[in-house]
Amino acid sequence: MIARTSGHCLRVVWLLCRVALQRMALHEEGLGAASRQRVLAFFENMLSLIDMRSFASVWFWIVMALYWSSVSQGVLSAPYDLILRARKGDARDQADLHALVGIHVRRRLVLMRRAGHWIVGFTMAVLTLVSMLAFLYHLEFAQALFLLLLPMTLVRLFSLRLCFRIEREQPQGERLARLLLQHRLLMQALGVLSIFVAAVWGMLHVMSRSALGW
Repeated sequence: MIARTSGHCLRVVWLLCRVALQRMALHEEGLGAASRQRVLAFFENMLSLIDMRSFASVWFWIVMALYWSSVSQGVLSAPYDLILRARKGDARDQADLHALVGIHVRRRLVLMRRAGHWIVGFTMAVLTLVSMLAFLYHLEFAQALFLLLLPMTLVRLFSLRLCFRIEREQPQGERLARLLLQHRLLMQALGVLSIFVAAVWGMLHVMSRSALGW
């Protein structure tokens, strides 16, 4: 019901924009009929990209692919290639890796110790709100958002756990690189699982909507 209402609202907004553009075009002396049609077609194509049916939209999958790709690029601000070189025993690369990871760990832990309770409370409130809209009111946009936000939250939690472990154990050299590679492997497994769950859920949602004629 909410998704249908949102779709109707978007159509109304588009009709109002089209009427306004037509009136503006009529008052422009230098704007010909072909130009007006191009302007209207441009806005129509742009507004058609705004769709509450998220699982059938390519933008949802682009955002998910870009996010998990960025997660795999580095660990705690350390690039993947630097971690590999440090694991091979290069002293200079190990020093650079230790410096980068140390700065990131200290920065994140200071933030969590100062405002961690506010961050956790806000995150849980957002997840609760989105989950209620997704599974209580069956809003597809909220379902897609929940399937993005929940894995992101887990990534933050695992990264925070790694930061506390690094602060506690103070690993150096190859051991630090090994910890970072293990964390990266865990994030890749979590990414594969989240993409699989989102794909199955989205496929079932699209199939049920097509069968019911929504």
